[in-house]
Amino acid sequence: MPLNVEMVSADRTVWSGEALSVAAPAAEGDMGVLPGHQPVLTVLRPGAVRVRPLDGEALQLEVSGGFLSVDHDEITIVVDPTTTAEAAADTQES
Repeated sequence: MPLNVEMVSADRTVWSGEALSVAAPAAEGDMGVLPGHQPVLTVLRPGAVRVRPLDGEALQLEVSGGFLSVDHDEITIVVDPTTTAEAAADTQES
């Protein structure tokens, strides 16, 4: 079962869709989220949020802070309006 991800800022939806995994710069260190993850609410520090969608290229979104919530394979990421998104280089080897 995929993750349902919604990344929003005060003025727009930055990205939403289904994903295989999400990695984020949590306050206590980097964290990865896969389907079935326990519920969590954490503050984000500046860094890159990486999303591996079901379809398409991996995304890397630079954030300067925010919050990340996980609950029943639903991920909500609230970020500041300056967040930028770009396709991430796929470094996973076959």
